[in-house]
Amino acid sequence: MIVILLIVLVLFGAKKLPELARGMGQAVKEFQKAKDEFNDELHSAGKTDVAASQPDVRSAQATVPRIENAPPASEVRPDPNQTTAPGERADRV
Repeated sequence: MIVILLIVLVLFGAKKLPELARGMGQAVKEFQKAKDEFNDELHSAGKTDVAASQPDVRSAQATVPRIENAPPASEVRPDPNQTTAPGERADRV
């Protein structure tokens, strides 16, 4: 550490050292201020009400029309005589 200080003293001279130290101190102070502001912003953003910032979520509209009074799918049994799937044409291979 002492060797580094001696090299800095030789390079910049005794008159420039106080100015350099003052500039370094101000730079460190500005860095700490920016870091604290950033941390405060992160913490305040995490504490906001998430439900209030998100829009209402609704279920999607059905694209298939519903058949009134139709039996549930669990009660519908397939026709054993049908060779093609419903909605499929018989001439397909």
